[in-house]
Amino acid sequence: MSNQTTIDRLRVLLAALDPSTDLTGDEAALLGRLATHFVVPATDNMWLALAVLHAEFPTHDQVVDGIRRIRLDGAASVLKQVAHSPVRRGLFGLHPVRPVRVVTGATFVDVHHTARTGLATGIQRVVRKTIEQWSQSHDLLLVGWGSAFGALRELSEQERANALYGTHPNAESEGVAEVTVPWRSTYILPELAVEAERTARISALAEFSGNASYVIGFDCVPLTSAETTGLGMGGAFAKNLAAVARFDKVATISGAAALEYRGWRRMLAGAGLTGPEIEPVLLPADAGTVTAAELESAKESLVMDELPLLLCVGSHEPRKNHLAVLSAAELLWREGHEFCLSFVGGNSWGGQAFTTQLEQMQERGRPVQTISAISDALLWGGYRAAACTAFPSLNEGFGLPVAESLAVGTPVVTSDFGSMKEICEQGGAVLVDPRDDAALAAGIALAMFDPEVNQRLRDEAARRENKDWNDYATEVWEYFHKSS
Repeated sequence: MSNQTTIDRLRVLLAALDPSTDLTGDEAALLGRLATHFVVPATDNMWLALAVLHAEFPTHDQVVDGIRRIRLDGAASVLKQVAHSPVRRGLFGLHPVRPVRVVTGATFVDVHHTARTGLATGIQRVVRKTIEQWSQSHDLLLVGWGSAFGALRELSEQERANALYGTHPNAESEGVAEVTVPWRSTYILPELAVEAERTARISALAEFSGNASYVIGFDCVPLTSAETTGLGMGGAFAKNLAAVARFDKVATISGAAALEYRGWRRMLAGAGLTGPEIEPVLLPADAGTVTAAELESAKESLVMDELPLLLCVGSHEPRKNHLAVLSAAELLWREGHEFCLSFVGGNSWGGQAFTTQLEQMQERGRPVQTISAISDALLWGGYRAAACTAFPSLNEGFGLPVAESLAVGTPVVTSDFGSMKEICEQGGAVLVDPRDDAALAAGIALAMFDPEVNQRLRDEAARRENKDWNDYATEVWEYFHKSS
């Protein structure tokens, strides 16, 4: 790090701590002025100093160590050591020296994964719909992380477009990105962060930086249904919760998710922690849009042999319980019911048993298929083309396919507990025990093949009061920003 770069960063730090201060003079003069802000070393000032002088957000231990060193050796000496210490080594050697800026009074929205992925999972859909609404009414600083998850940076134009609309999957940052440090600002995490380096630095930001910190809470499935999650997810999710424990507020996507998060928060008392405020803000039931041509195209893709369509939306991970759907369908086919079954959703970990069973049923001539390339037109056309949908998940933070199917007026067969039951309180669904294949088959038969029941469910779905994404985004924003 050159001497000029050191002086520049000292000035950036001093200007953030005291905007009216004199920024002239040499390094010694700047260190002397900075030292006055650390006479009684505060954790927020220490966090900021490390973030600016290292161009990298500190971890918990680094902040605590900095405070201890200042108490022993004095602020000027420690700040000089920090300013001249080498940058962290990454996987490919020393990180390049990056410019740093401090931003005050802004709303930082961390969408690192959503900005770069081509996935359109439930979480990505929630993130994109929410920040799209926020961006129309509020000034947002959409940010992600560097390759080593050392610090926040503003998104490139392609990343921003992908975060908002999913139009540029695998987007990359442009060149050596400027480190962007929030100070007396708001930090919002609307997606799930599980990368160890990222969560370690988010945790310290929430605990020490003095910024307001808010997060959308999707579920605690890796804790409550650990047997249904992939190897390693439990540990990664635990690191996420360790960071969330330091946040100010969590807006869960359902009452069921709030129940899980509040149970976790009660456990924090054993570590002497209070944890965040937790309130449910239910996701909307969006009806989407589809043209007549798109509807016909969806029917061509999803309906086989002009049979009534049973639609199942979601990835094929074990928690979604798609093996039970296959078993229930086989029971119904053997009883003589005529229908076709289409799964719409991507493959995922643990889906091999589903794929094997599906292929065996296809070899026996059963009208069943899976389609992984999902477009909005196919999704919303499929909901409208279906006689009913099935979503017998074993645990969901919300269950978007349940809400979406009901929003377009198509009956649902879903689980009789948790968020799925919560979504169906206004009617339109048959609730079943998802662990009982015979009960699931009976529920599908009732919703799909009994004309009176099917019509009653459709009438109930049509009378539902559904909020839209603007309603949801507004509720979350207002909850985050209201005084506790």
